[in-house]
Amino acid sequence: MFSVEPKKRVALLGLMLESNSFAPVTGRDDFLKRLYVAGEEFRAELNRSESKVPAELLSFCATMNSTIEWEPVPILIGLVEAGGPIDHEFFEEVLVEMRARLEAAGALDGVYICNHGAMITTQERDPDGVIFSMVRQIVGPDVPVVATLDLHGNVSDRMVEMANVIVSYQTNPHVDMVARGKDAADALNEMFYGLRPAAAIIRLPVTPPTVTLLTETGPYADLINYGQTRLGPDIVNISILGGFAYADTPKNGLAIIVTARSGKQAAQRVAEDIARYAWKDHERYVPRLTTLEEAVARAVRSGQDADSEPVILADVADNPGGGANGNTTWILEALVKSGAKGAVLGIFNDPALAQEAMDRGEGARFRAVFNRVEPDSFSRRFEADATVLRIRDGDCVGRRGFYSGRRLNLGTTVLLDLGGVQVVVVSIRTQCADPVFLEMMGIDIAKARSVIVKSRGHFRAGFDEFFRADQVIEVDAPGLSSPVLSRFDFKHLPRPVFPIDRDVTWPRS
Repeated sequence: MFSVEPKKRVALLGLMLESNSFAPVTGRDDFLKRLYVAGEEFRAELNRSESKVPAELLSFCATMNSTIEWEPVPILIGLVEAGGPIDHEFFEEVLVEMRARLEAAGALDGVYICNHGAMITTQERDPDGVIFSMVRQIVGPDVPVVATLDLHGNVSDRMVEMANVIVSYQTNPHVDMVARGKDAADALNEMFYGLRPAAAIIRLPVTPPTVTLLTETGPYADLINYGQTRLGPDIVNISILGGFAYADTPKNGLAIIVTARSGKQAAQRVAEDIARYAWKDHERYVPRLTTLEEAVARAVRSGQDADSEPVILADVADNPGGGANGNTTWILEALVKSGAKGAVLGIFNDPALAQEAMDRGEGARFRAVFNRVEPDSFSRRFEADATVLRIRDGDCVGRRGFYSGRRLNLGTTVLLDLGGVQVVVVSIRTQCADPVFLEMMGIDIAKARSVIVKSRGHFRAGFDEFFRADQVIEVDAPGLSSPVLSRFDFKHLPRPVFPIDRDVTWPRS
């Protein structure tokens, strides 16, 4: 008689938030607007053709389906746009629910944690580590635990200790989530058949500004590429995380995590080699931005001169994907006052303005007030005469890059014409990383003379069919996600740290 091997039961869970310490608190309602499901509701979301579940989680499940007899055990998944610290009371409620569902799940053969890695709460600087520790406490020391993280995650020693394998993204803009979900599944499957890997982490005194962490060109691209050359038969995974400075934690710092089959010493040797390579390039992590005045002048010139190439302006300091509100008016006001023509700005987060435009209806002319209630010192009030061109419900599916294939809801969405500048106004804060956010409003991006996006880098993978890299202008304007880190009052970063501090040495004595 042949014995049938029982299905491997794998718990799935995650809480994905990239926290900006300087942004408004993130609460339950913010998650409910994007994704917050547990148990059977989680299972149903996994099976939707246009799911809201992170791509790496879907890929993990697809890989498991194709390689092994297994049973997914959906625990809880929450996902929200980057924002401020998560409300600690809500976090504790999530933790209690995760724990209860894990304990009720019975015997497990493995766990997959799908987190971002840069979350903080209003009271805790390492909630990702708290989740990892809770999982390990419940399943015990022998059950394999794998995790995927965004490359902007801030990794603590506790996280590395509690998980067997940590896999981070390798591309920025993030377009490799499917590959990383597969990596996590492959590692878990290997552990089912005896692998017991060991990991080493080295954290450098460098907090790279977000705009220096692109992986097509630049210092981080070179580092990621070098790291992958150190893969070999003994190395399970090499993850190099640039981190997220605005989280402001003691665990901040460019982190190299190496996982080896033969033991921690082998992992440590490879990690040290990569760390030395990273440190020799650390002075390249200084942002180079274009002044607001020069950027607007470029946009105005593109609108006036048909022979001038169109440009795309990135409002990197007001990137919702970095926790900003997506509603600063510095660039918008300058464009209107300069008489710019053929300009499109998206997407501007102002639920009150979107609601008023919807109430007035398409074709209405009115005095549009942006930020009628100023939420912070960056989001100042601005008024302009406007015409309502289009109104939509904001439900859409991502077309390219970061959001490709994912169902999204921007809330009530309107297109306003301010003369030579058109503005897409949304009701749910989201970064403008996908051209569908403009196209669903009837905008022909190919005909725009300038496009202004509230995004730091993910727009590059969405809009690269319209704009080459040399047509991109990163604007130095005020905002909660400014790449000029010296403008922030950090409280918890390990100091000294480059580039905020310039007199930094490594290794530290």
